[in-house]
Amino acid sequence: MKRRPLIAGNWKMYKTIPEAVATGRELVRLTADLAGGVDVMVAPPFTALSPLTDALKGSRISLGAQNLHWEAEGAYTGEISAAMLTSAGCRYVIIGHSERRRYFGDTDETVNRKLKAALGHHLIPVVCVGETERQRDAGETFSVLDKQVQKGLESFSADALAPLVLAYEPVWAIGTGKTATTDQAQEVHGHLRRFLEKNYGNPLANSVRILYGGSVKAGNIDSLMAMPDVDGALVGGASLEADSFSRIAHFKTGGNT
Repeated sequence: MKRRPLIAGNWKMYKTIPEAVATGRELVRLTADLAGGVDVMVAPPFTALSPLTDALKGSRISLGAQNLHWEAEGAYTGEISAAMLTSAGCRYVIIGHSERRRYFGDTDETVNRKLKAALGHHLIPVVCVGETERQRDAGETFSVLDKQVQKGLESFSADALAPLVLAYEPVWAIGTGKTATTDQAQEVHGHLRRFLEKNYGNPLANSVRILYGGSVKAGNIDSLMAMPDVDGALVGGASLEADSFSRIAHFKTGGNT
């Protein structure tokens, strides 16, 4: 079963407001002819969320955020709530990106709390999981991913998780130029789907979109999307330029020509 693809761009800490708006407008132009069966999302810095809502209005591109706090409000200097994101026009939110885990202390437990906040405000959560190079070399990939998914989704029912998107991002491939082979990506995505089936049942396992993230670019998107359990991509550096991200969104495999 092939699910509706999602091509998501994570702009990280790049782009001023004028730069973000200009890129967004160019993306709208370049994706106007995109096949109707593909979803596209961009996650700019928080400062550009509201301006991009206007720039993307009427297009097929949805707005996402790169993070959120689990509390509704409070004395949490520098944080942002789910309600703030929805009021700025967000439809998606990225949770537990490896850079958040590595630099800012995100854990499986905080991912779980953030997931609850996102679902409570009808945001589509893109929950990231992935192993380090050391863990892969030690043969721990599957056990690491199982723990991240189990703890991240703990206490949620299959029905509650219906909007969930998972993103497999091997930490050793993020920003390094290294990319998992198509077979490696399929192996891990297939494992994640079987884990969901075992713990949440067939309907959820079959419907959850699993994205691949890790040095995705125009040169490898077609072969990645040919894999049966790769339902899209979480794109970093290659999403910063409208031309390269549009080419990725126009992947030539899996029925999108």
